Amino acid sequence: MRRRLAALAALPFFFGLSQSAQAAPQSDPLGDLIVSALTGALPGTPDFRMKATLYHAGAKGVGSLDSLGCKVVAMRTVAVDTKLIPRRTRLFIKETVGLPMPDGSKHDGFWYASDTGGAIKGEKIDLFTGHGSSSMRPLMALNLAKLSVAKVGEFKGCPPA
Repeated sequence: MRRRLAALAALPFFFGLSQSAQAAPQSDPLGDLIVSALTGALPGTPDFRMKATLYHAGAKGVGSLDSLGCKVVAMRTVAVDTKLIPRRTRLFIKETVGLPMPDGSKHDGFWYASDTGGAIKGEKIDLFTGHGSSSMRPLMALNLAKLSVAKVGEFKGCPPA
């Protein structure tokens, strides 16, 4: 019985799930495996490497509704080129896992392609940060960076808030 318990206690270390590995969002082999099972891609292989920009409510030309007619959702809505990613596609962006959400929780990496933009052509993605330019602060490190974007499904209706 003791050997079985010792073996169970060692499992997290065997699979690389020690607390230090969990604290580093850029090294998430279990997350990569789950996303690859959902998308059918090889673990750690994104569908796209997209150049990110940020946008917020209150900026010139930005309304409170996306191109589907839904309310834009802070830290969930993205604008995409519909020739690459159809609207109503659920996306996983690895680099956003663990970022602070407006409600104080941590981001799970899932975003919703429900918007488009005149400057969003090709492998570019525009992340909606919320209301006012101060909402962009937590994501500034991602502005103009190349992000790993994977398609992980579709959604119906409007993106969840």
